Amino acid sequence: MGVRYVEYYHPIGMTGKDPNDSKFGELAMTTVQADVDQYDWKAIGTELDAYGCAVLPRLLKVAECADLSGLYAHDGYFRSHIHMARHGFGKGEYKYFNYPLPSPIGELRTALYAHVAPIANGWNARMKIDMRYPETHADYLKACHKAGQQRPTPLLLQYVAGDFNCLHQDLYGELAFPLQATVLLSAPGRDFTGGEFVLTEQRPRMQSRAEVVMLQQGDAVVFAVANRPVQGSKGTYRVNLRHGVSRLRSGQRHTLGIIFHDAK
Repeated sequence: MGVRYVEYYHPIGMTGKDPNDSKFGELAMTTVQADVDQYDWKAIGTELDAYGCAVLPRLLKVAECADLSGLYAHDGYFRSHIHMARHGFGKGEYKYFNYPLPSPIGELRTALYAHVAPIANGWNARMKIDMRYPETHADYLKACHKAGQQRPTPLLLQYVAGDFNCLHQDLYGELAFPLQATVLLSAPGRDFTGGEFVLTEQRPRMQSRAEVVMLQQGDAVVFAVANRPVQGSKGTYRVNLRHGVSRLRSGQRHTLGIIFHDAK
């Protein structure tokens, strides 16, 4: 473990429908791909270039968020359970999904990757990083697995009052995709208070900049994992980013984390 760190499905036990059923997976893929494709990805790329993060409003519906949150109680979906306080990561807990991923989560990961890979390639070109990412997520995962990174990284996180997540970077091996996404599954003001997503940017010879992203239930935020390019007066330079979650004041908060590289 390295911590520098959709109407398309219902979990088993809620409706009796298996999210890994092949026919159901085809329906999920069609719906997820259409939902992701509807966004203005040129505008999202511009937002990422400017701030290192961008919001996808209402990526998931309320019922979909509830279904995903409901998975947390079913340990059979997960490969590990992490209590943050034991490792000095903050307070709260999270669980990493195991392969095979529940179809909707795997399809969402695949659909998002198709749009963020060109942005990531553009960033690497500007930062003079040789790595280029393939068009499909399946091909990128082959590279991860060849490098010994074979453990899935999508996760569900759970916070209760007093919990928080320290600033960190989700890097799990030699290969690290430069963008990731988080989806808020709980409703601010109803399910919890506090618990804002925070992104910090360390700029050379300058004070750090903080970005607080106010999400609504079902919104996703796409953001830089570790570095992004910034255009300065003397050319492009890299800035270092970390993300975390501020202290939860009350209630309970669930999020879905979508990391595109796998872990060693």
